[in-house]
Amino acid sequence: MSRWPRGEAEIEQLIAAKQLQRVVGGQANGEHLMEKAARTVATAGEIARDDPDSAYVLAYDAARYSATALLAQQGLRPTTSGGHYVVEVALRAQFGDGFRAFGAMRRRRNELEYPAGPARPQPLRRRAERSPTPSTFCEPPSS
Repeated sequence: MSRWPRGEAEIEQLIAAKQLQRVVGGQANGEHLMEKAARTVATAGEIARDDPDSAYVLAYDAARYSATALLAQQGLRPTTSGGHYVVEVALRAQFGDGFRAFGAMRRRRNELEYPAGPARPQPLRRRAERSPTPSTFCEPPSS
């Protein structure tokens, strides 16, 4: 029986390339990451008005914690060589384009963290209109 019926070949390649690794026991429990995601997205909301770029980075971090929690529940975690990008690759391999917004958030976060030139501030409303919302990544699944 396959653990990842959709995207199995891609996940196995990522494991073989040491971008993902298998974990067991407590490491395969993503609950603490979901709790961290909830705290982080709350902090992002608190600072959004005064520091929207930092709030976006925190919101991305919350989405990444949630996505990493999903991988942990499957007995997987990203390695340092896989980094943030492998989280997106693994989720899209398994769940499809529903996680495309996570990739857009990752790219925008990189623009904010590693600017190519002097920052040109944009009004928060304009930036928010074209950026995915992180909250969908931080909500626990409904039972």
